[in-house]
Amino acid sequence: MFKMYSFRNYRIRLCLYVISITVIGIMVVGSARHSLQDRQLLGMLLGLGCMLVLSLFDYSFLLKFVWPAYFANLALLVAVILKGEESHGQSRWLLIGPIQFQPSELSKIVIILFFAAFFMKYQEQISTFRALAVSAVLIAFPLGLVLKSDLSTTIVTTLIFITLLFVAGISYKIIGGVAAVCAPAVIVVLYLIMQPDQEIIKSYQLKRILAWRYPQKYPDGAYQQQNSIMAIGSGQLWGKGLNNDNFDSVKNGNFISEPHTDFIFSVAGEELGFVGAAAIIILLTLIALECIFIGRKAKDLAGRLICCGMAALIGFQSFVNISVTTGLLPNTGLTLPFVSYGLTSLVTLYIGIGIVLNVGLQPKKY
Repeated sequence: MFKMYSFRNYRIRLCLYVISITVIGIMVVGSARHSLQDRQLLGMLLGLGCMLVLSLFDYSFLLKFVWPAYFANLALLVAVILKGEESHGQSRWLLIGPIQFQPSELSKIVIILFFAAFFMKYQEQISTFRALAVSAVLIAFPLGLVLKSDLSTTIVTTLIFITLLFVAGISYKIIGGVAAVCAPAVIVVLYLIMQPDQEIIKSYQLKRILAWRYPQKYPDGAYQQQNSIMAIGSGQLWGKGLNNDNFDSVKNGNFISEPHTDFIFSVAGEELGFVGAAAIIILLTLIALECIFIGRKAKDLAGRLICCGMAALIGFQSFVNISVTTGLLPNTGLTLPFVSYGLTSLVTLYIGIGIVLNVGLQPKKY
């Protein structure tokens, strides 16, 4: 198996970027909630093991099992709806024995692999009505199930799917037509959402949008984002330092309810300052770009789609999370890749990076 690999193409840079940002994440998580630091470190070690194994495991062989993985993914998402563990009024986690994990995080990786195989098989017909209709049906099932418990993850997964379609070579005429329809449709949907008796989104989701748009009118819903913005600004250039005991910090004063997950960037900005926050953004950007660079030299379309899918996952999710903490978008409840606390998120990201590394071991000339 190793004979087909070119180990000089093993992207050590990508490994270093991923490890560096994870170490920063472990330190910030430990500062936000010290009791979780050891578990985050365990997640990193598990992730590194998975990444190493999968980087040496031929991704073409993995793609032979995408259909069983697709249906297993649907089964897990259904199980979350039926028997999921609730937190903050939402069921996102499954408890199997002592193990608690979030199937929607694994779902992103499964969808990338599934459509990488699917679009490569039908790449000549990708712009036909039949191929697009089948693709829409196949993505609708997991998206519908994820939507039952997690709107923000549904949005990011949809953006990943659109990226895969674009990279697969969908006609620009179709892209233009969809854009022409979607632009006014979005305006109409936003108008309907703002109506008092709307049933498109849940009441707490509407409250988040209103609080983001009109923070002075809805202070109860806007306080987290406003405190987050002030915390990041208060860090100035070098920050207040990790594990500080300042009474007015976001974590010590309980000004933000989830400083170790959704608002981890607020803690990083406050304690590591502009330099630390910029380092996180630069590392996330470098990881996404490295995935794209590897994808450009992939031996086939499936490898290219896997790499671009992972770049989209990291790029879109990072953009949304940081935009929420800085007030550019409404509060969504998305974690920051490699930085926020969460073993499922961390390990699945490492799994995706491991597969990307394997794509890099098999460049076009092989």
